[in-house]
Amino acid sequence: MNTKAILFGGTGMVGEGVLHEALHDAAVQSILVIGRRSCNMKHRKLNELLHNDFYDYTTIEDRLRGYNACFFCLGVTSVGKQEEEYRRLTYDLTISAARTLSRLNPDMTFCYVSGAGTDGTEQGRSMWARVKGKTENDLMKFPFKAVYAFRPGFIKPTPGLKNSLAFSKALAPLYPVLKLLFPKYVCTLEDVGRAMIHAAEGGYPKRILECRDITQLSREKAGAIT
Repeated sequence: MNTKAILFGGTGMVGEGVLHEALHDAAVQSILVIGRRSCNMKHRKLNELLHNDFYDYTTIEDRLRGYNACFFCLGVTSVGKQEEEYRRLTYDLTISAARTLSRLNPDMTFCYVSGAGTDGTEQGRSMWARVKGKTENDLMKFPFKAVYAFRPGFIKPTPGLKNSLAFSKALAPLYPVLKLLFPKYVCTLEDVGRAMIHAAEGGYPKRILECRDITQLSREKAGAIT
């Protein structure tokens, strides 16, 4: 399968890492990065589309057709935000993209970066977990070929990338210990990127992938990575 992907969030830590893996994976034919500002990367597979309104894609729909994968890596912290604001920046923003892309590309596989601890019941006490849970649940209702929610916990950053979070870089040397003590909650950024690519290529039995699933899927087709 030749994956033609759209990626959101290329200027964030996770998005940059997923983009890095996609550009070095032989199965990915091309990737379109949509963002408000440039990711400042150049590659023969890479195209960029700067767009300011992530709630309305009417003016760029003609450039969003013909893709079979979406790696949705946009996200904001809930710290300091009321539920209405966090919902708008998380649920509304994601659903707006999914609504447009599912209409234009029904054969698309949509990979969504959620988070460990997400509340799929939408009834828990944690505001961010409820909002993420509703986002996951409603994404699954769109007529995509497939939808996968990725729930990483601590992510070890990829060395050399510029958008790694400070606390992630600070904890990176402790990764072997964290992996030993908390195997359900840690993975590498390489794992996340490769798992998304492999999900788009060949699917996965589960629609919600926890850290162990992410690690397993990332290694299932390790030979395809160049």
